[in-house]
Amino acid sequence: MTDVLDRDVRLFVYDCFLERGEPPTVGQVAEGLGCSVREAETSFRRLEAGRVFVFAPGTLNIWMANPLSAYPTSFWVETRRGGFWGSCIWDAFGIVAMLGGDGAVSTFCPDCCGPMELRVEGGALQPADSVAHFAVPARRWWENIGYT
Repeated sequence: MTDVLDRDVRLFVYDCFLERGEPPTVGQVAEGLGCSVREAETSFRRLEAGRVFVFAPGTLNIWMANPLSAYPTSFWVETRRGGFWGSCIWDAFGIVAMLGGDGAVSTFCPDCCGPMELRVEGGALQPADSVAHFAVPARRWWENIGYT
């Protein structure tokens, strides 16, 4: 039964996030799914342990429902379904893929701070010679996922 609740909570959170541009609270999830607040809280914690959700420190407020970020970042993503914040370039392209495969990521060059726009059209990255640099190896991202 917990697998079903976790799936339903996850889908409800993503649906709300995509419709409203922000994630729901635990109370809103409980009300929307007809479960108790305690059940919703427990599901939130399981989903956090599974690295599906990241909470704002000391709360159950969703900071990230990967690949979406509830707070502004350096990665703004525009798709046919709307605009959303990505936590990093990896997540920004994840949003594009999740929402139909075409879109644009607006960010900046970490070297010169100049604006950059990267587009995905028909499954191809534009400009095609773009390079992404990850300062932290992927195996260490979860050591401090909010600031990696």
